[in-house]
Amino acid sequence: MRRSWFLTIAATLGFAFLYAPIISLVVFSFNESSLVTVWSGFSTKWYGALLADPQILGAAWLSLQVAFVAATIAVVLGTLCAVALVRFRRFRGRTMLAATVAAPLVMPDVITGLSLLLLFVAMEGILGWPAGRGLMTIIIAHATFCMAYVVVVVQSRLTDLDLSLEEAAMDLGATPVRVFFDITLPIIAPALISGWLLAFTLSLDDLVIASFVSGPGSSTLPMVIFSKVRLGVSPDVNALATIIIGFVTLGVVAATLLQRRSRPKHPLP
Repeated sequence: MRRSWFLTIAATLGFAFLYAPIISLVVFSFNESSLVTVWSGFSTKWYGALLADPQILGAAWLSLQVAFVAATIAVVLGTLCAVALVRFRRFRGRTMLAATVAAPLVMPDVITGLSLLLLFVAMEGILGWPAGRGLMTIIIAHATFCMAYVVVVVQSRLTDLDLSLEEAAMDLGATPVRVFFDITLPIIAPALISGWLLAFTLSLDDLVIASFVSGPGSSTLPMVIFSKVRLGVSPDVNALATIIIGFVTLGVVAATLLQRRSRPKHPLP
């Protein structure tokens, strides 16, 4: 009995610690006052002000573009890298490839951003490309560090894949390329979707690396929010955070409902 009370209190305090600031943020996004800590009445005017702010809208659109393209590139390259690491156990440079892929997972974002900045500066001086820093450099930088996370997700799925399925397809005359697209790819599709969503989220959330590789007129949404917060938290930032929380909540609820529907109603004994 005491243990159940202790677990209940501990869980309540833990959830309160995690979600009380988020709930407070959502509540004060409907505050009429321009002071985010003083409640003066219910109002939705800050949502209108947010939708009328061209800087916020432009940064949000840029972040969505970068996240979509970077996540797609990361999934393609990460899947190929994971296949190479799992299916080909011995080849020259495998250890170096594995270490290179794992490096962004443990390397500080400041070091990653600085190294990419120096790389782009050197490439511009030698090759003349990229001409300045902007959308393209942010996409390349985000795809670089997101690819490491995709490799981890896809590699774990490939490790558990039953090789007899691929061997049976090849015994029936299928080429390795057709086996990959007809057998392997559909089986690991959930891992690819998970990797893409993870890469999309990481790219959308990144601030440090984008600050190094971005240029004038290419500020992402986290960069704009950070610049606004440095001058003091404004209610329109609370409104923006509430909208993001709403989209995330809808996504989690939709994923939960789809997962429940996919389960068999009458499980096998």
